[in-house]
Amino acid sequence: MEKLRCLTHLFVTVFLAAFSGYVVMPAITDVTMEALCPGKDECSLAIYLSGFQQAVSGIGSVVMTPLLGNLSDMYGRKALLTLPLTLYILPHVVLAYSRERSFFYAYYVLKTVASMICEGTINCLSLAYVADKIPQGKRASAFGVLAGVTSAAFVCGTLTARFLPTAQTFQAAAVSSMAAAAYMRIFLKETTPETDASTQPLLKSEPSSSSDENLSKKVQIFKKIPNFHDVKSLLGSSKIFSQVAVMVLFHSLAEGGLHASLMYFLKAEFHFSKNQFANLMLIVGVAGMVSQLVLMPMLLSVTGEEWLLRIGLLVASTNMILNSIAWNVWVIYAVAGLSVFVIFTTPCMRSIASKQVGACEQGKAQGCISGIGSFANIISPLVFSPLTAMFLSDKAPFHYPGFSLLCIALCTAIAFIQSLMIRAAPQIPGNIIA
Repeated sequence: MEKLRCLTHLFVTVFLAAFSGYVVMPAITDVTMEALCPGKDECSLAIYLSGFQQAVSGIGSVVMTPLLGNLSDMYGRKALLTLPLTLYILPHVVLAYSRERSFFYAYYVLKTVASMICEGTINCLSLAYVADKIPQGKRASAFGVLAGVTSAAFVCGTLTARFLPTAQTFQAAAVSSMAAAAYMRIFLKETTPETDASTQPLLKSEPSSSSDENLSKKVQIFKKIPNFHDVKSLLGSSKIFSQVAVMVLFHSLAEGGLHASLMYFLKAEFHFSKNQFANLMLIVGVAGMVSQLVLMPMLLSVTGEEWLLRIGLLVASTNMILNSIAWNVWVIYAVAGLSVFVIFTTPCMRSIASKQVGACEQGKAQGCISGIGSFANIISPLVFSPLTAMFLSDKAPFHYPGFSLLCIALCTAIAFIQSLMIRAAPQIPGNIIA
C-alpha cells in the first residue's frame, strides 16, 4: 500500500510537469513564426533556431542526464528531481507575460538553458523511482503506466490548448509547472533502492578509508560525473544492454528529426494552425493513453516486451513513410491513429535495459540510456533542420517536401532491424524484489 501511495504521488508530479510542456506545444510553432517571420507559412530562420535549440539542449543533456541519474543512486530521486522541476517553470512564465519578439528571445534563451538540464532528466529519474518500487516481472507494465500518465497529460494539455487562447495556454503552463514542483516537494517520499547480497554492481567504486571520509564527501559529486570508461563498462556488461543502446540511438535520432521537421512540414504543406496541431496531437495522445494503460498490459503477457518493441518500431517507420508522401490532410490524421502501436517502443526499451542491472544501479542505467538519447538529439537537428529547410524551400534539388520524413523512417527502420536480433532478457537475481 505504501508503494502504491508513493507511485501515485510520482504519477501526479509527472502529470503536472508533462501537462505544462504539452499545453504549449500546439501554439509554439505559431508563436515562433509570428515572432520571427510574421505573416508567413514557411520560415527557414524558425527551423534553424529550433534545430539549434534542440542540438544545444542535447549537448547539455548528454552530460546532465547521466550525472543526475548517477547522483540519484546516492542522494535519492526526490532530491535530484527538485532541480529540473524548478527550472522548468522559468520559460513558461516569460511567454505567459508576453509573446512579443524580445520576450520570445528571452524565452528562447531560458528554454535552451532549462532544456540542457531538464530534457530527459524528469523521465529518467521517474523511471528509476518506479524501478526502486516495482519488481522486475511487473516493471514493463509499470513503465507503461508511467508513459500512460504522460500520454494522459498530453491529451489533457492538447484539449486545454484547443479551447484556450494562446496567451492563456502559457499561463496554464506556468501554473502547472509550479504546482508540479510544489506537489513533489510536499507529498513525494524519498526512495532508496532495495538490495540484497546477491546483487553485484556493474561499475564498482573504490572504497574510501574513514580518515578520508570528509574529503571523499566533498569531491563525491565530481567522481559521479560519467566518463567514457563508465559508459563503456556499462555497455560492455551486457550484450542486450548494448543492443538496447543502439536502438535508443537510432530511435532518438528519428524522434529528434521528427521534432525538427514535422510541424514545419505541416505548416508549409497543409497550412496547419494552432487548432489543427491540437487536433492532431489529441489523436496521438488518446492513442498513446489507450495503448499504454489498456492495450500494452494486455499484450505483454501474450507477446513479451521484445515483440511489442518490434511492432512499435515497424509501425513507426511505416508511419513516417506515409507522412512523407501524404497527398491529403486526412492521411496525416489517419497515420496519427496508428500511434497506438508506436507508443510501445520506449517503455519496452527502458524495461529491457532495466533488467540488465542491479537494484542499486537503476539511476545509472536509465541515465546512460537517456544520455545516449540526448546525444542523438544533438545530431538529429544538425541533420534534419537543414534538410527540412532545403526541401521546403524553392531551392530543393528535387521536389519532395517530405524527404526529411523519409530519412526519419530510415533511422527507425535501422532500430527495427536491431530489435530483431535481441533475445529475451535474462533477469539479475538480486534485482527480483517482492
